[in-house]
Formats: sequence, structure tokens, C-alpha cells
Amino acid sequence: MTAAIAADIAPNHSTERAKVSTMLTPNFYRTDYAAIDAFDVEPIRAEWNALMKEFSDDKNGDHFDRDEGFGREVTELPPALKEEFIEFLISSCTSEFSGCVLYAELKRRAKNPDMADLFGYMARDESRHANFINQSLKDFGLGVDLGFLKQAKKYKYFEPKFIMYATYLSEKIGYARYITIHRELERHPERRFHPIFKWFEQWCNDEYRHGEAFALMMSAKPELLEGRNKLWIRFFLLAVYATMFVRDHTRPELHKAFGLDPTEYDFQVFRITSECTKQIFPFTLDIDHPAFRAGLERLCRLQKTVDAAKAEGGVMGAIKRAGCAVAAVATFAGLYMLPVVRHAKLPQVRMQAVW
Repeated sequence: MTAAIAADIAPNHSTERAKVSTMLTPNFYRTDYAAIDAFDVEPIRAEWNALMKEFSDDKNGDHFDRDEGFGREVTELPPALKEEFIEFLISSCTSEFSGCVLYAELKRRAKNPDMADLFGYMARDESRHANFINQSLKDFGLGVDLGFLKQAKKYKYFEPKFIMYATYLSEKIGYARYITIHRELERHPERRFHPIFKWFEQWCNDEYRHGEAFALMMSAKPELLEGRNKLWIRFFLLAVYATMFVRDHTRPELHKAFGLDPTEYDFQVFRITSECTKQIFPFTLDIDHPAFRAGLERLCRLQKTVDAAKAEGGVMGAIKRAGCAVAAVATFAGLYMLPVVRHAKLPQVRMQAVW
């Protein structure tokens, strides 16, 4: 990779970008590790053992190794596409490394052998993913200093049930995002502008398997899916969908290169994720309600106004940002109050990835 490709971005700029924590960027988490370690999986022992066998078999053990031709396929990109693609890689690397850090800490503190096995396997997978993406960033001279990031990134505390909801959704929507891009590029290989996309199919199967583990854990503790916790489930579903929608609409050139309309892509991802979450959650969001799309589009417009206000700066910029924050909360509340789609409990928790 020539020095010219990295010339317009400082060598450590990617680490600084990864360190930033906002509503739209991946975060690092702490939790009550002992409470998660206390999970009893005996109620779902047969399904659990089958899943652990899959983790142990590690069919992707040699998948995240770059072949000799990888580097030769990395080419110059148009400036706008390059900037969005680099941002995509930094965000993806940070997200994968966030999971690695959390799972590794859960493994380190585990006394329960079931939890030690699970989080050891998942930390292994996420480490592979993060380092594989980081190698592609290094091709541009922009590798993230993951050791520094682990120390410098701010951590948010989530109680165990929030970790369950958030990480389960993160893994399942990660699967849906990767498989949707993979299927599009499978149909149109001429749009595959970077070799990393050749790895997406097996990659997203890791994400799917991680989600299966959290689904089994929640099924073993059904109170997490009942009563007032249904309100939290609705909140996390909406928060994950809304964050993705707003973030993806900041990457028009990336989606154009894929041949995907950002809105239609996101709604396809929502549909796949909703089908996945039927395995454990008692309802899905009504993504076909006209007010749902309208609310997400309003959040996008508000985010653009916020970005412009940040650039403007000063008192007027701060006032505009405050007004947008109030409007965004009101919009989110309106989306939260939309009816959900309830469904019957499925006969078993685990589902096959068929998309």
C-alpha cells in the first residue's frame, strides 16, 4: 500500500476516532460479572451442550487468515468512499474489540465452568474479527492501537439484563448486516471493492452463534422476558434499530458502492433481525407501521442538523443542538409508543441461520 493512500489522515487518527464515545459509536461495557457467572443453564442443558460443541469444533479456526492475494486486491478508492469505508472499518473493529474485552473479562472472572467455556470461545472469536479488520486498516496505514484503546476508552456500566439484551441484539443485527451485504455482493461481485467482503459469510455465522448463546441464557432465566422487562426489551430493540438507521444514513457513498439504498438495506436488516429475535423475545417492533419509518427519517434529519450546529459552534450552535436533543427524545418516545407485533412462543429456542 502506497504512502499516498494514508497521506490525508494522520497515522494514529483511527485510534483517536475509535476512542470517541457517542450515541452512534460502539461503546465498552462493564457489568456485575458475578451475576452473569451465576447463570444456571441446566434447564436448557441439551441445547447448550450442542452449542458448546459447535464452539469447540471451531470451524472458522483458520478462516481469519489473509491469503496471499489479499493485499494485492487493496486498491485506491474515491476519496468520499475511502473516508466512509475507513470509518466503517474503525467502527466495526471497535465494536468487535468491545465484545472481545467484555467476554474476556467475563471469562477471567468466571468460576462457573459453563460461563468460562462460553465467554472464552466468544472472546476468541471477537479477537479474530477485530484483528482481521485491523489488518485492513493497517493496509491504509491506519491501524487502531487496540491495547491503548482498551485502556483509554470510557466504559459504561450495564446491569446484567441490559448486557443480555444489548449484546444479544448486537450479535443478531451484526449477522443480519453482514449476510445482507454478502448476499448483495454474491449477486454482484463487480461491486466488491475490497477483499474483506469475501470473508463476510463465515464471519456472520460467528455473530449468529454468539446470539444463540445469549438466547439460551435468557431462556434459562425466563423472568428476563416477562413483566416490566418487556419494556426494556422494547427500548433496546428500538435503540439498536434507530442507532443503526441514523448511522447508516451518514454513509451514502458506501451504500452506493454496494448498490444498496440505505433505507431499504436497513429495513431488510430489521426484517432479518426481527425474525431472529422471535426465538426469544415475546414481540417484534412493527417496522411496517408508517410512523416507524417516518420517525426514523426524522431522527436522521435531526442528526444532520446537529452535525451542522457542531460545525457552526458558538452559542447559536449550542442552542440548536439542545433543541435537536429535545426533538430527538420526543421522536424516540413517539416510536416507543407504537404498537408491537406479538407472536406465539416457539417450540425451541435455537434457530438455523437460513438467510
